[in-house]
Amino acid sequence: MPLIEPNHPFFKPVWRRWATGLVPIIWAGFELVWLGNPIWALIFAGFGAYALWVLVFNRPADS
Repeated sequence: MPLIEPNHPFFKPVWRRWATGLVPIIWAGFELVWLGNPIWALIFAGFGAYALWVLVFNRPADS
């Protein structure tokens, strides 16, 4: 069972699936560049990469 349910009605719009993955990755860049926190940047980048994998790249074609 994935941590994010890709078939939930909330994730039906494509922009929400992409935003759910890209916002943490953008925040990771902010953490790394402006705040200088590489650990938090790595954590947020991992969350974003996982969300993109589950919601965009590994989503079943029929949904």
